[in-house]
Amino acid sequence: MARKSLINKALRKPKYSTRRVNRCRICGRPRGYMRKFQMCRICFRNLASEGKIPGVTKSSW
Repeated sequence: MARKSLINKALRKPKYSTRRVNRCRICGRPRGYMRKFQMCRICFRNLASEGKIPGVTKSSW
């Protein structure tokens, strides 16, 4: 779990737009971030396997 202080720091508007940090909206994790879904890979996988993300299915071939 991410530290609350870093999550709050990431929510503030930065002085320059390139300093913005992408963080997962659910857990606050900075790494493994997926822009399209605005969450980290771990939260994405959990929600996708539960069927809570529309249009995403587990692949099989």
